[in-house]
Amino acid sequence: MSSFDDLVAEAEAAPTEGWDFSWFEGRATEERPSWRYAHAMGERLRHASASLDLDTGGGEVLASAPVLPPLAVATEGWPPNVAKATALLHPRGAVVVASPADAPLPFADEAFDLVTSRHPVKANFAEIARVLRPGGTYFAQHVGPASVFEVVEYFLGAQPEETRNSRHPDLERAEAEAAGLEIIGLRAERLRMEFFDVGAVVHFLRKVVWMVPDFSVERYRPRLRELHEQIEAEGPFIAHSTRHLFDARKR
Repeated sequence: MSSFDDLVAEAEAAPTEGWDFSWFEGRATEERPSWRYAHAMGERLRHASASLDLDTGGGEVLASAPVLPPLAVATEGWPPNVAKATALLHPRGAVVVASPADAPLPFADEAFDLVTSRHPVKANFAEIARVLRPGGTYFAQHVGPASVFEVVEYFLGAQPEETRNSRHPDLERAEAEAAGLEIIGLRAERLRMEFFDVGAVVHFLRKVVWMVPDFSVERYRPRLRELHEQIEAEGPFIAHSTRHLFDARKR
């Protein structure tokens, strides 16, 4: 069995660009939503004429679609991911635009008939509605409230209710409707996660940096060592992710 120091060192050395989670194979598991977002998104893209994928990461999800529309655009705000998405999507004919997640979308009004996103940083529904054509669709999988908060609260302690509920689907539904979107479907699921070693937790927090914003191995080494001992004594660390599926149409 690998030592604490070996597990942590391996996780610190692992690359974090993009949304490829293959490093976790055999080290962590996450139950997947029943709606199979990537497959469903691919079907929507097959029938679109102009699409926009927001916060595309390394472009892995968009690139999984069998067919892209004649005009396919993706945005990403983190420079290493912009480079990775460009290399992956340009051969498919898709354009990658570097755009911060909190900035207005750099596109004309009514430019797209489909806007997609898997795990947007923060859905700006007013901007999404602006760039959608009338009758156009926003189809996205969002991270839900208190997602993986077992990990967050292990390091940061109990979080206030407003933080736990900040991504609640009912709140996002109200924001979407206020922006002029009609909600066709909204589904939510809570999904089991298991971390089999402390290295998997380290890599997760290095990759999903907003979970514990001040995370570093040195800062949290004593707490990580306690977690390592807990996993060895009791088995996997259990957490739960939350996801909801948005299917909305511009009136």
